[in-house]
Amino acid sequence: MARYIIRRLLAAIPVLLGLSLVLFAYIRLLPGDPCVAILGQHRTVESCAKLREHLGLDLPLWQQYVNYLTQTLSGDFGNSVINALPFTQEFTVRFPGTLELTIGALIFAIGAGIPLGRLAARRVGGWADGLITGISLFGVSIPVFVLGLALAVIFGVALGWLPTQGRIDAHFRFDSITGFLLIDTLLAGRPDYFVDAVRHLILPSIALGSIPLAIITRITRASVIEVANEDYVRTARAKGLAGKKVDQRHVMRNAWLPVTTVIGLQVGSLLGGAVLTETVFVWNGVGRWVVDAIENHDYPIIQSTILVFAAFFLIVNLLVDIGYAFLNPRIRY
Repeated sequence: MARYIIRRLLAAIPVLLGLSLVLFAYIRLLPGDPCVAILGQHRTVESCAKLREHLGLDLPLWQQYVNYLTQTLSGDFGNSVINALPFTQEFTVRFPGTLELTIGALIFAIGAGIPLGRLAARRVGGWADGLITGISLFGVSIPVFVLGLALAVIFGVALGWLPTQGRIDAHFRFDSITGFLLIDTLLAGRPDYFVDAVRHLILPSIALGSIPLAIITRITRASVIEVANEDYVRTARAKGLAGKKVDQRHVMRNAWLPVTTVIGLQVGSLLGGAVLTETVFVWNGVGRWVVDAIENHDYPIIQSTILVFAAFFLIVNLLVDIGYAFLNPRIRY
């Protein structure tokens, strides 16, 4: 197992290097100039030239990339060209909000997707199967920002049940220790603040988790149906084993593998979808920060954020592969 983990980590190095090169080139092809975003209306030719020299944008592209790669490998992810703050400082402040939202969406997707998929598999061809399949198709088709706006209008504006902006009421004051509001509010001894943070989390989590929910539901349904038709499952039922035991010991144990793969892959889509979700719900996280960086042509922030997300995605996939050995003892690396 240790050798397999080391091989996977070494294989991730060329992936990240290739991504850094593609990302560097793509960002430079975007229209616009950082000088316009930084200096605004009062810019002059001389001030723009001086700023470009200060940022190193006057160097040849290959030299810019080498400087960027050398800086990143040394652990320095650069500073924002807008406010000159280090990337790591702002990222560590905003990432807990994005991770909290991602975990909330993942809990919603897994908690609803797997039971719905199992129910649809048990009622193949019935009205429950048709209804669940139709809902999952709708969940895959609707864009995140459209669903987010619809949820905000219905449950936030029309019904007034849930808040639609921010992570917590702006009037609440408490010390932030971990950056995770659900944890910090409990550490502060304020359960009322905790409830408010949960209420703020509900709508963004549903909007962000809608597509993973639909995918997990469909994969669970297909996997359970496939395993249920295997010979060993029919043999177990023919021997008189109770249906619940057949489900637990034979069907779900073998159906977990493709479902686990899909769940691991959805982590990447959740991080990507957080950009739109955080923008709709004015969520103070990395996604909204990246949108602002794109608008301001803040190259270091865009490049470093995507690279960190890619590394995070690779680590999650590695953990999923390792988890296979625990879900199925026959798998060895």
